[in-house]
Amino acid sequence: MIDGAFARWLADRAGQALLALRDEMGFADAAALKSAGDKVSHDLIRSELAKWRPGDAVLSEEDEGSRLVDSTDGVSRLTADRVWIIDPLDGTREFSEQGRADWAVHVALWARNAPTPHGLVAGAVGLPAQHRVLGTDYPPAYPPMTVEAATSGDRTLRLAASRSRPPAFLTDLAEDVGAQLVPMGSAGAKIAAVVTGDVDAYIHAGGQYEWDSAAPIAVATATGLHASRIDGSALRYNEADPRLPDLLVCRKDLASRLLAALQRHSG
Repeated sequence: MIDGAFARWLADRAGQALLALRDEMGFADAAALKSAGDKVSHDLIRSELAKWRPGDAVLSEEDEGSRLVDSTDGVSRLTADRVWIIDPLDGTREFSEQGRADWAVHVALWARNAPTPHGLVAGAVGLPAQHRVLGTDYPPAYPPMTVEAATSGDRTLRLAASRSRPPAFLTDLAEDVGAQLVPMGSAGAKIAAVVTGDVDAYIHAGGQYEWDSAAPIAVATATGLHASRIDGSALRYNEADPRLPDLLVCRKDLASRLLAALQRHSG
Protein backbone atom coordinates (compact mmCIF):
# COMPACT_ATOMS: atom_id res chain seq x y z
CA MET A 1 0.00 0.00 0.00
CA ILE A 2 1.43 3.40 -0.96
CA ASP A 3 2.08 5.84 1.87
CA GLY A 4 -0.83 8.20 1.21
CA ALA A 5 -3.35 5.38 1.09
CA PHE A 6 -1.74 3.80 4.15
CA ALA A 7 -2.06 7.08 6.09
CA ARG A 8 -5.75 7.29 5.15
CA TRP A 9 -6.37 3.67 6.15
CA LEU A 10 -4.58 4.14 9.45
CA ALA A 11 -6.42 7.37 10.34
CA ASP A 12 -9.72 5.69 9.51
CA ARG A 13 -8.92 2.58 11.57
CA ALA A 14 -8.01 4.68 14.60
CA GLY A 15 -11.10 6.85 14.13
CA GLN A 16 -13.42 3.86 14.07
CA ALA A 17 -11.81 2.56 17.26
CA LEU A 18 -12.38 5.94 18.92
CA LEU A 19 -16.05 6.03 17.91
CA ALA A 20 -16.51 2.53 19.32
CA LEU A 21 -14.83 3.60 22.56
CA ARG A 22 -17.16 6.59 22.87
CA ASP A 23 -20.16 4.29 22.45
CA GLU A 24 -18.80 1.83 24.98
CA MET A 25 -17.76 4.27 27.74
CA GLY A 26 -20.27 7.06 27.33
CA PHE A 27 -19.58 10.60 28.54
CA ALA A 28 -20.16 10.44 32.30
CA ASP A 29 -16.41 10.42 33.11
CA ALA A 30 -14.71 12.85 30.74
CA ALA A 31 -11.23 12.37 32.19
CA ALA A 32 -11.41 8.58 31.84
CA LEU A 33 -12.72 8.85 28.27
CA LYS A 34 -9.92 11.25 27.28
CA SER A 35 -7.25 8.98 28.74
CA ALA A 36 -8.69 5.85 27.18
CA GLY A 37 -9.05 7.57 23.81
CA ASP A 38 -5.43 8.66 23.72
CA LYS A 39 -4.26 5.15 24.60
CA VAL A 40 -6.54 3.19 22.27
CA SER A 41 -5.67 5.29 19.23
CA HIS A 42 -1.96 5.52 20.02
CA ASP A 43 -1.59 1.78 20.60
CA LEU A 44 -3.44 0.94 17.39
CA ILE A 45 -1.40 3.33 15.23
CA ARG A 46 1.93 2.30 16.74
CA SER A 47 1.10 -1.38 16.33
CA GLU A 48 0.22 -0.97 12.66
CA LEU A 49 3.29 1.17 11.98
CA ALA A 50 5.50 -1.46 13.62
CA LYS A 51 3.87 -4.14 11.46
CA TRP A 52 3.76 -2.37 8.09
CA ARG A 53 6.51 0.29 8.30
CA PRO A 54 9.03 -1.25 10.74
CA GLY A 55 12.05 0.66 9.43
CA ASP A 56 10.52 4.10 9.90
CA ALA A 57 10.88 6.35 12.94
CA VAL A 58 7.87 7.79 14.75
CA LEU A 59 7.16 11.10 16.48
CA SER A 60 3.97 10.89 18.54
CA GLU A 61 2.31 13.12 21.10
CA GLU A 62 1.73 10.08 23.28
CA ASP A 63 5.35 8.85 23.23
CA GLU A 64 7.66 11.03 25.32
CA GLY A 65 10.72 9.18 24.09
CA SER A 66 9.98 10.08 20.49
CA ARG A 67 9.50 13.73 21.45
CA LEU A 68 13.11 13.95 22.57
CA VAL A 69 15.06 12.58 19.59
CA ASP A 70 14.95 8.79 19.53
CA SER A 71 11.75 6.80 19.25
CA THR A 72 11.20 3.98 21.72
CA ASP A 73 12.22 1.38 19.15
CA GLY A 74 15.71 2.89 19.01
CA VAL A 75 15.41 4.54 15.58
CA SER A 76 16.70 8.12 15.71
CA ARG A 77 14.18 10.34 14.01
CA LEU A 78 16.82 13.00 13.32
CA THR A 79 18.89 10.63 11.18
CA ALA A 80 16.02 8.56 9.81
CA ASP A 81 14.99 9.05 6.19
CA ARG A 82 11.30 8.62 7.03
CA VAL A 83 9.41 9.72 10.15
CA TRP A 84 5.71 9.27 10.87
CA ILE A 85 4.35 12.25 12.81
CA ILE A 86 1.13 11.31 14.56
CA ASP A 87 -1.44 12.77 16.91
CA PRO A 88 -3.60 9.81 17.88
CA LEU A 89 -6.39 12.05 19.22
CA ASP A 90 -6.34 15.75 18.42
CA GLY A 91 -8.96 17.51 20.49
CA THR A 92 -9.40 15.29 23.55
CA ARG A 93 -11.70 17.88 25.13
CA GLU A 94 -14.10 17.76 22.20
CA PHE A 95 -13.84 13.97 21.99
CA SER A 96 -15.08 13.74 25.58
CA GLU A 97 -18.11 15.99 24.98
CA GLN A 98 -21.27 14.37 23.67
CA GLY A 99 -22.39 15.69 20.31
CA ARG A 100 -19.11 17.34 19.33
CA ALA A 101 -17.54 16.38 16.00
CA ASP A 102 -14.54 18.78 15.94
CA TRP A 103 -11.83 16.29 16.93
CA ALA A 104 -9.46 14.37 14.70
CA VAL A 105 -6.80 11.71 14.13
CA HIS A 106 -3.55 12.87 12.48
CA VAL A 107 -1.19 10.62 10.51
CA ALA A 108 1.62 12.23 8.47
CA LEU A 109 4.87 11.09 6.88
CA TRP A 110 7.99 13.27 6.72
CA ALA A 111 10.77 12.25 4.31
CA ARG A 112 14.34 13.52 4.09
CA ASN A 113 14.26 13.68 0.28
CA ALA A 114 10.95 15.56 0.10
CA PRO A 115 10.83 18.35 -2.51
CA THR A 116 9.10 20.84 -0.18
CA PRO A 117 10.49 22.78 2.83
CA HIS A 118 8.04 21.18 5.25
CA GLY A 119 9.17 17.69 4.20
CA LEU A 120 5.70 16.15 4.41
CA VAL A 121 5.06 13.62 1.64
CA ALA A 122 1.84 11.95 2.82
CA GLY A 123 -0.83 12.58 5.37
CA ALA A 124 -4.41 12.02 6.42
CA VAL A 125 -6.76 13.75 8.83
CA GLY A 126 -9.48 11.50 10.16
CA LEU A 127 -12.65 13.26 11.28
CA PRO A 128 -14.44 10.23 12.69
CA ALA A 129 -17.54 11.95 14.07
CA GLN A 130 -17.95 13.69 10.68
CA HIS A 131 -17.58 10.32 8.92
CA ARG A 132 -14.79 11.44 6.60
CA VAL A 133 -11.05 11.32 6.09
CA LEU A 134 -9.12 13.99 4.20
CA GLY A 135 -5.90 12.68 2.67
CA THR A 136 -3.06 13.48 0.33
CA ASP A 137 -3.76 10.38 -1.76
CA TYR A 138 -6.96 12.03 -3.01
CA PRO A 139 -6.55 15.68 -1.98
CA PRO A 140 -9.77 17.67 -1.87
CA ALA A 141 -10.48 20.14 -4.64
CA TYR A 142 -9.36 23.70 -3.97
CA PRO A 143 -12.15 25.31 -1.89
CA PRO A 144 -14.59 27.01 -4.28
CA MET A 145 -15.29 30.70 -3.77
CA THR A 146 -18.84 31.53 -2.74
CA VAL A 147 -21.02 33.74 -4.91
CA GLU A 148 -20.49 36.53 -2.39
CA ALA A 149 -16.72 36.14 -2.57
CA ALA A 150 -16.72 36.21 -6.34
CA THR A 151 -18.81 39.39 -6.55
CA SER A 152 -17.73 41.36 -3.49
CA GLY A 153 -14.28 42.43 -2.39
CA ASP A 154 -15.41 43.28 1.12
CA ARG A 155 -17.35 40.21 2.19
CA THR A 156 -16.91 38.99 5.75
CA LEU A 157 -14.03 36.56 6.11
CA ARG A 158 -14.42 33.60 8.44
CA LEU A 159 -11.41 32.79 10.63
CA ALA A 160 -11.30 29.53 12.59
CA ALA A 161 -10.32 30.23 16.20
CA SER A 162 -9.54 28.13 19.24
CA ARG A 163 -12.48 27.56 21.58
CA SER A 164 -10.33 27.92 24.66
CA ARG A 165 -6.94 29.46 23.73
CA PRO A 166 -7.30 31.97 20.87
CA PRO A 167 -4.27 34.26 20.40
CA ALA A 168 -4.74 37.50 22.34
CA PHE A 169 -4.31 39.59 19.20
CA LEU A 170 -6.83 37.67 17.09
CA THR A 171 -9.87 39.80 17.98
CA ASP A 172 -8.08 42.98 16.91
CA LEU A 173 -6.80 41.32 13.73
CA ALA A 174 -10.30 40.10 12.86
CA GLU A 175 -11.67 43.61 13.29
CA ASP A 176 -8.85 45.00 11.14
CA VAL A 177 -9.58 42.70 8.17
CA GLY A 178 -13.34 42.60 8.67
CA ALA A 179 -13.45 38.97 9.71
CA GLN A 180 -15.77 36.85 11.83
CA LEU A 181 -14.21 34.45 14.35
CA VAL A 182 -15.56 30.91 14.23
CA PRO A 183 -14.69 28.94 17.40
CA MET A 184 -13.77 25.30 16.82
CA GLY A 185 -12.05 22.49 18.66
CA SER A 186 -8.96 20.66 17.46
CA ALA A 187 -6.29 22.10 15.16
CA GLY A 188 -7.02 19.31 12.71
CA ALA A 189 -10.71 20.21 12.58
CA LYS A 190 -9.87 23.89 12.04
CA ILE A 191 -7.43 23.27 9.18
CA ALA A 192 -9.87 20.77 7.70
CA ALA A 193 -12.49 23.53 7.72
CA VAL A 194 -10.14 25.68 5.61
CA VAL A 195 -9.52 22.76 3.25
CA THR A 196 -13.27 22.22 2.73
CA GLY A 197 -14.07 25.95 2.44
CA ASP A 198 -16.19 26.15 5.60
CA VAL A 199 -13.84 28.92 6.79
CA ASP A 200 -11.34 31.08 4.93
CA ALA A 201 -8.33 30.83 7.24
CA TYR A 202 -6.91 29.52 10.48
CA ILE A 203 -4.40 31.52 12.50
CA HIS A 204 -2.73 30.14 15.58
CA ALA A 205 -0.03 31.49 17.87
CA GLY A 206 0.97 30.65 21.39
CA GLY A 207 1.87 26.99 21.45
CA GLN A 208 1.55 23.84 19.40
CA TYR A 209 3.76 20.90 18.48
CA GLU A 210 4.56 19.27 15.17
CA TRP A 211 1.94 16.53 15.64
CA ASP A 212 -0.78 19.16 16.03
CA SER A 213 -0.38 20.33 12.44
CA ALA A 214 1.72 17.91 10.34
CA ALA A 215 -1.10 15.84 8.85
CA PRO A 216 -3.48 18.79 8.32
CA ILE A 217 -0.68 20.82 6.70
CA ALA A 218 0.18 17.92 4.39
CA VAL A 219 -3.43 17.82 3.21
CA ALA A 220 -3.80 21.61 3.01
CA THR A 221 -0.71 22.07 0.86
CA ALA A 222 -1.66 19.12 -1.35
CA THR A 223 -4.97 20.91 -1.87
CA GLY A 224 -3.11 24.07 -2.94
CA LEU A 225 -3.67 26.25 0.11
CA HIS A 226 -1.13 28.63 1.64
CA ALA A 227 0.54 27.37 4.82
CA SER A 228 3.33 29.13 6.73
CA ARG A 229 4.45 30.46 10.07
CA ILE A 230 2.71 33.72 10.98
CA ASP A 231 5.82 35.68 9.88
CA GLY A 232 5.54 34.08 6.44
CA SER A 233 8.46 31.68 6.87
CA ALA A 234 8.22 28.01 6.00
CA LEU A 235 6.81 25.40 8.35
CA ARG A 236 9.41 22.73 9.07
CA TYR A 237 8.94 19.31 10.61
CA ASN A 238 11.06 16.63 12.28
CA GLU A 239 13.13 19.27 14.04
CA ALA A 240 15.11 18.47 17.20
CA ASP A 241 12.64 20.57 19.20
CA PRO A 242 9.15 19.51 18.10
CA ARG A 243 7.51 22.75 19.22
CA LEU A 244 5.89 24.57 16.31
CA PRO A 245 4.00 27.34 18.05
CA ASP A 246 2.31 29.30 15.26
CA LEU A 247 0.90 28.97 11.77
CA LEU A 248 -1.33 30.46 9.10
CA VAL A 249 -3.42 28.34 6.73
CA CYS A 250 -5.58 30.14 4.19
CA ARG A 251 -6.61 30.54 0.58
CA LYS A 252 -3.63 31.73 -1.46
CA ASP A 253 -5.49 34.88 -2.51
CA LEU A 254 -5.77 35.90 1.15
CA ALA A 255 -2.19 35.16 2.22
CA SER A 256 -0.61 38.58 1.60
CA ARG A 257 -3.53 40.39 3.24
CA LEU A 258 -3.47 38.21 6.34
CA LEU A 259 0.33 38.20 6.65
CA ALA A 260 0.31 42.02 6.52
CA ALA A 261 -2.35 42.10 9.25
CA LEU A 262 -0.29 39.66 11.30
CA GLN A 263 2.69 42.00 11.08
CA ARG A 264 0.53 44.78 12.52
CA HIS A 265 -1.00 42.77 15.35
CA SER A 266 1.22 39.85 16.40
CA GLY A 267 4.39 41.69 17.35
